Amino acid sequence: MRIAIIGQQYFGKAVMEAFLARGDEVVAVFVAPEREGASPDPLRVDAEKRNIRVFQMPCLMDAVAENVMKSLEVDIAIMAFVLQFVSQSFVNTPRFGTIQYHPSLLPRHRGPSSINWPIVCGETETGLTIFRPTDGMDEGPIILQKKVPILPDDTLGRIYFDQLFPLGVQALLEAADLVVAGRHVETVQDESQACYEGWFRLPEAKINWNMHVSLIYNLIRGSDPSPGAWTTVDGETVQFYAARKHLFPTFREIKGAVGEISEMGEKSFRVTAHGGQIEIFSVCPSGFGKCPAMEYAREKGWHIGTRFGD
Repeated sequence: MRIAIIGQQYFGKAVMEAFLARGDEVVAVFVAPEREGASPDPLRVDAEKRNIRVFQMPCLMDAVAENVMKSLEVDIAIMAFVLQFVSQSFVNTPRFGTIQYHPSLLPRHRGPSSINWPIVCGETETGLTIFRPTDGMDEGPIILQKKVPILPDDTLGRIYFDQLFPLGVQALLEAADLVVAGRHVETVQDESQACYEGWFRLPEAKINWNMHVSLIYNLIRGSDPSPGAWTTVDGETVQFYAARKHLFPTFREIKGAVGEISEMGEKSFRVTAHGGQIEIFSVCPSGFGKCPAMEYAREKGWHIGTRFGD
């Protein structure tokens, strides 16, 4: 196949490498312009090393982008981690059109933070979808889906890097083959099951210690590694990682007050919430990198009774 890749970062790079490894011809790569001071985009860097044409266009909605795509004469375009909007004339230009990767089971969790939200919501299953991009946000017909279980202690990092990243690369190869061979089926999304969420960023990742321990635990693991669930203590912001949940089976076994450190061990401390405790093994103070939880707790003089939150 003659392919154009529209994407960015390490996922886009891995998709490009996978098509090249099996003998397809990647004739061009479209990468979003890099912000001033940002790290070089791995997809762009690798494409340039391979002498593949790179287009960094601020807009993929105009006639300029469409004419560039027409000039490439590709069989199919692959959208791998794309945050730019594209026009229908752009995606319909390749001989077999365009396919796009989305890391959720559409029509559930449309939007830019579709890996965080299922974990934060306590769902037990997620997955990925390869679909036809339309003018709507993640609303096009589905070509292929892969399901992934969310285990009770899975984090965002585990779900993405261990599951949705490698499965997504292979799913794009599989879907491209089906489309070019004319063996694919396009299924219209069921709008009665659809939901859209916006970005999951630091405001969404703030811990409310008055919530149930299970909701707090889901928030922490759905924010790990990014954006990092956070709280405050003595006027300082600190993010919590590598957490574990413990339930209070009876009233007699409740320890401490909500939002307070109720136990301290050699490598971790526990904070009480409604229904149980959150055990923390790693913290990230504002302006610093991650460090062992108890190492930082000792340095700051935290003790049983230290309270988190406003």
